[in-house]
Amino acid sequence: MPLTMAKAGEANIIKKIGGKEETKRFLENLGFVAGGMVTVVSEMNGNMIVNVKDSRVAIGKDMANKIMI
Repeated sequence: MPLTMAKAGEANIIKKIGGKEETKRFLENLGFVAGGMVTVVSEMNGNMIVNVKDSRVAIGKDMANKIMI
């Protein structure tokens, strides 16, 4: 399921990253890699703040939909 379906506060394992090659590379540079842990801190109108690799990252709904957990 996409990251947008995750509930705030629960830790999830990233299964895969979708999208174009440049999008995948961008998300990998932020720390979103397959097998990594991601926790949703908050969500507002589909936009999310997540903890990934000991960092807080804000991502838009379209990016969050490309991250499968």
